[in-house]
Amino acid sequence: MTWNGALPALVLCSSLLPGLIIFNLPEERRLLRTALNLAGAVLKLVLIGVMLWGVARGEQYQFRHAILPGLELVLHADALAMLFVTLSAVLWFFTTLYAISYLEGSPHRSRFFGFFSLCVTATVGVAMAGNLFTFFFFYELLTLSTYPLVVHRGTKSTLHAGNFYLAYTLAGGAVLLTGVVWIYGLLGRVEFVPGGSVSVLGPAYADQLRLVFVLLIAGVGVKAALVPLHGWLPRAMVAPAPVSALLHAVAVVKAGAFGVVRVVYEVFGVETAHDLGLLTPLAVLACATILWGSLRALFQDDLKRRLAYSTVSQVSYIVLGVALFGPIGTIGGLAHLVHQGIMKITLFFCAGNFAETLGVHKVSEMNGVGRRMPLTMAAFTIGALGMMGAPMTAGYVSKHYLSGGAEAAGAPWAAWVLLASSILNAAYFLPILYRAWFRRRDEAWPHEAIAARSWLETRALLLFPPLACTLAVLCAGMLSEQGWSPLSWAKLIAERQYLRLE
Repeated sequence: MTWNGALPALVLCSSLLPGLIIFNLPEERRLLRTALNLAGAVLKLVLIGVMLWGVARGEQYQFRHAILPGLELVLHADALAMLFVTLSAVLWFFTTLYAISYLEGSPHRSRFFGFFSLCVTATVGVAMAGNLFTFFFFYELLTLSTYPLVVHRGTKSTLHAGNFYLAYTLAGGAVLLTGVVWIYGLLGRVEFVPGGSVSVLGPAYADQLRLVFVLLIAGVGVKAALVPLHGWLPRAMVAPAPVSALLHAVAVVKAGAFGVVRVVYEVFGVETAHDLGLLTPLAVLACATILWGSLRALFQDDLKRRLAYSTVSQVSYIVLGVALFGPIGTIGGLAHLVHQGIMKITLFFCAGNFAETLGVHKVSEMNGVGRRMPLTMAAFTIGALGMMGAPMTAGYVSKHYLSGGAEAAGAPWAAWVLLASSILNAAYFLPILYRAWFRRRDEAWPHEAIAARSWLETRALLLFPPLACTLAVLCAGMLSEQGWSPLSWAKLIAERQYLRLE
């Protein structure tokens, strides 16, 4: 096996092997567990950096392993895979740092970090899947590895939420499997290729292909939290803050949105999907989800639930970009895959800091929190402004391209939906910022774990990740035209693989 063939497998193993070792570590082996977590995260970043450099220069990285005749496990590092896998690896590094501090002193840490490592392994597998079978395998592994993280605390409420999450995602997996089996029956094998695998089938298969598309989108739409398949997401907010961060910014919802991208562009092909009349209904569904998530966020007092409904709305920006028939919307959607991740993980890290340091879980409890935790609240403010689409932030870049894509695709109604969403974003974020910065605190904090006289507002490893991600939000906005930016990489993907429509 060549180095280029082995590298995708090594990226996968850089989190799988440490996770398997961590499962068997006694709880008291804290230093070894931390070392394994960080070593795996750093090694993954290095290996992905090598692949990024190679893919940018046109190198091919592919690992194949035959499971059965005609059925292969394929890992392929193309430009789209690298966009998602780089996001996952970078944010997982910061989430690991955050989780190490957040879970300090809590029980069952070896179990938590073991499943944590399996979760990143599954996410990387989803990102680098080279065919539909491999995607499905890692997609379901992601479900099974995240369930123990959701129910980690073991309380009645977490078990109920976890069971709800499992019921939704396994049902979605069953629907996805039906679509996978059906399309394999039509084609024999389904590789992810520019232009789509089903383009070889003639008009006689049009009705079957429409049904298969519905099954595949419904299957991945559960994790992408498309309305009405989103009910599991707000309930899953009973999980610890690091789990909430990875569910929303790195793993589960992103895997669903990424699945939509793969289905539209590399299973069906954007031209075939357009010719079958599938893109407009998908865009309408995305717009409905954008508005519904934003409206529901307005009425949530629990901070994490408000952020959860915000995710329901924001992830559908990606789906909308995919469904707009044209390059500009595609670029906006792909860029938002990264931009939403860094903005949302910032917000969840900050929400975790408020809860862990002051016992603040609700918006109504946030009076004066900006004066007590100015750095954390500044990070939250920038993340929230990014979600609103404020200039110089990552969110502005995404919304600019998505709105332009809607106009270019002859769908101005989608641009109006994006404008309405931005107004609703402001309606549910600005009251939080007002309370935090301008309202006086007239009572004690619900549970102040670190005294106000401390030289640092919270533990260092809880503070560093949101500040680092805040810097990324600003850099992605102000330096969006640089060659290494998510926007530039989204343009590279569009140019190389997805928009060869002529």
